[in-house]
Amino acid sequence: MVVRPYVSWPYRLMIFTIIGIFLLALSWGMYEIGKRSSNGKTDSVFQIKSDDWYDATECLKKNGEILCTQLAELTRQFQILQTTNDDLVKQTKQLSKENSQLKGELDFFEHVMSGNTKIDNGVSIHLFNLKKDNTPGVYRYSLSLVQGGSRAQEFTGYLKFLVNLRQNDQHKKVILTNKNTEQNFSVSFKFYHRIEENFKVPPETVVESIEVQVFEQNDRQAKLAKTVELSL
Repeated sequence: MVVRPYVSWPYRLMIFTIIGIFLLALSWGMYEIGKRSSNGKTDSVFQIKSDDWYDATECLKKNGEILCTQLAELTRQFQILQTTNDDLVKQTKQLSKENSQLKGELDFFEHVMSGNTKIDNGVSIHLFNLKKDNTPGVYRYSLSLVQGGSRAQEFTGYLKFLVNLRQNDQHKKVILTNKNTEQNFSVSFKFYHRIEENFKVPPETVVESIEVQVFEQNDRQAKLAKTVELSL
C-alpha cells in the first residue's frame, strides 16, 4: 500500500493554463490548414459525412490524396481536442467540489476561532471521509481535527489509518504509511488540523472503508477512533 501526496489546486491551475495555451495553438493550426485547402475542392471536403472520415479508400475516390491527408489530420486533432475537453470538464467539476468543501472547512474554522461554534472539550474529529479518485485504483481521504475547551496547550500526537478492503473474495485490513513509509502520522496543533492524502491499491482490489485512530504523544491506547465507509 502506497500513500501518495495530494496535488494542490495551484499546481492543477498551472496544468490547466498550459493545456489552454496548447488548445489555442491547435485551433490556429486547424484554421491555417482550412485556409490553405480553400482553393479548388473546398466544397467537396465539407460535403463529406462523418461516417466517411475513417474510410480512407472512399475519401481518396472523392477528394484526392492531399485533401484526404488534411482531413485525416483534422479528424485526429478534433478527437484530441474532444478528449482534452472531456478531461477538463471532469477536472473542473472536481475542483469546484473541492473548493466548496474547503470553503465549508474555512467557515467552520472561522466560527471556531470566533467562539460562535461550540465544540467538546479536548480533541475531536470534525470531518472524515473516503472517496474514489478519477485515477483507477486511487482513493482519497480527508480528516479534520479540532480541539475545544481552554486550549491552553497544543495537542501533540499521531494518527494511524487502517484500510478495510476486499481482495480475491478475502477481507483484509492494511495499515497506511506516510511519505517516510512510517505507519504513524505525526500531528501537532492547538485549534484545528486538516489532513488530506491519497493511496493506491492493486488491481482487483475493492476498498470498503477506512479507520483512523488518534493517539496522544507516548500513549499506546487510542484516544479517539472512527471508521467511515467509501462515499459514492
